[in-house]
Amino acid sequence: MIEVARAVAQLGMTPVFQVHDSGYDHLVDEAGFRRLPGARPFTAEQASKAIAFDQGRSLSHPFTEEVLRERVAKERDAIRGLGAVAVVHGTNPTSPISTRAEQVPLVYPVPYVFSQAHLASQQPLPFVSNRGVGQLLNRMLRGPVLKAMQSQRLIPVSFRSVAQENGVTLQGLLDIVHADFTLLTCLPEELKGVALPPGTVRVGPIFAHLESRLPDQVLELAALDTPLVYCAFGSSGTPALTKRALRALGDAPVKVIAPVKQYLTEQQIARLPQNIHVTDLLPAHLLGGVIDAAVLHGGQGTVQTACATGVPFIGVGLSAEQRWNVEVWARRGNAVSLTSGDFRGRALPFHRALRHILTDPDVAATARRVAQEHEGEDGARESALAIARLVEHGSL
Repeated sequence: MIEVARAVAQLGMTPVFQVHDSGYDHLVDEAGFRRLPGARPFTAEQASKAIAFDQGRSLSHPFTEEVLRERVAKERDAIRGLGAVAVVHGTNPTSPISTRAEQVPLVYPVPYVFSQAHLASQQPLPFVSNRGVGQLLNRMLRGPVLKAMQSQRLIPVSFRSVAQENGVTLQGLLDIVHADFTLLTCLPEELKGVALPPGTVRVGPIFAHLESRLPDQVLELAALDTPLVYCAFGSSGTPALTKRALRALGDAPVKVIAPVKQYLTEQQIARLPQNIHVTDLLPAHLLGGVIDAAVLHGGQGTVQTACATGVPFIGVGLSAEQRWNVEVWARRGNAVSLTSGDFRGRALPFHRALRHILTDPDVAATARRVAQEHEGEDGARESALAIARLVEHGSL
């Protein structure tokens, strides 16, 4: 969202943020944007529950009527107070309610998977890993799940209730995960000739460019002969996965930099193997040519950063969308798709995958070609141009 806001500002429009939850909100302030107060942020327990719900690991969620009511009210107040001509959101589940209630267009920069274009394409949906019988399961589940997503039964009662209070009718779950205008943040190869529906355009990759330098510690580790591996699980990882991954990396002949402090206690960090170096958040877009490989969750921005910088990676998709993001590049050959279970015990699948991406010259060559394909792509700039067309002409 910060990348899009920067590009929007360069075109003479005024972006204003509203953030409900804490953790990354300081990045908005550091980037110099105005930020309106949101609703009460989730507690750590509520945030974990929201991530588990999003990843399909739990049916329980923190989006009670009270939570939704407060968030929708704050958003509607902001839209009216600003006289906003459009709302751009980053997977904020109450935006489809507040924007429809205020009758302003909702714009969503989003991965291709689960977009309207993808669902209309008849391509399989990555409900489970494609390994083994996974491909068959994904094909079998596509029809029934898509039908269920188009009904009201999958919409949590709290969403239906608060939507009705605001004069909005949600016909199905897709009303929450789709928007009026969709900006696909992917390369052309993901679309594979798919015809895009009205209101959808491809803008290209968008990933963070943090305004900081690499710490000396990282550069010193990169100067050593031992391969340097970057390990990060973004905001959707778990303490269990982080500990298993670092344990496995501790047994590998590599040095590791890992911005994963949010998942570990100080005591746990102190007990890590000597080859593991836990750091603060790093400007990952500067790691190209510095690190030899990466171990990542499947968030699209994180995956695109690795691809654009020519870094081969192991991806652990923690949700259907993230599995898709990783498997796109696993098929190309600059990545390996694993599951969290591959880190258990002696983690033999992980160690095989790590050796593969560190030593196979074909992997390195493919990573370089993929990086070249990302050159010249500027999803943030294209998003801003699309938003400007929408504001001026009412369409993309």
